[in-house]
Amino acid sequence: MWGFAELADEIHEQEAIAFDEPILRFAHEMAREGFDRFFVLISRAGYQWGVVPFDIALVLLLTALRRYREATFAAVALGGSALLNLAAKPAFARARPALWESIAPEANFSFPSGHAMGSMTLACVLVLLAWRTRWRWPLLLALLPFVVLVGLSRVYLGVHYPSDILAGWAAAMAWAVAVFLTVYGVHRRPWPSTNI
Repeated sequence: MWGFAELADEIHEQEAIAFDEPILRFAHEMAREGFDRFFVLISRAGYQWGVVPFDIALVLLLTALRRYREATFAAVALGGSALLNLAAKPAFARARPALWESIAPEANFSFPSGHAMGSMTLACVLVLLAWRTRWRWPLLLALLPFVVLVGLSRVYLGVHYPSDILAGWAAAMAWAVAVFLTVYGVHRRPWPSTNI
């Protein structure tokens, strides 16, 4: 939360963040046709083709399994993250980068990144649900590269500043952990009666 607050304060005061433009320019210098296709695909998987359908399927699956506490946690964390992002964008009203014409342009505001928030929230939800199971490390190893690639795709495509990505990750982690502690408290954990 501290990381998000620091970045948000800079954006609120309309101050340029030193690393944003150099990283964007470096990413643009790497542009190749193969990279274009790859990062457009990753970007879509980080939202409409992957994360959003998976979010819905996860909540429905947990509900069907009668894991109502787990379903509640997932629904509030995932849905709440999306709502927070929708509220934050107009509140900060940060314009998208305009250093070059993107091959995948976006029309709304930039801060914080919805793709970064959505993918990180999903990763946090899955890891927190699996923390006391044998799936903890496989999930971490699979989800960490995915979340990083989604963030990198948004910078590569020139539709987000790096600080938008970092803010999205920070907000998502803080929100997911806060919802987890609210639903489970300090001592209770998911899957109390199974050995998954």
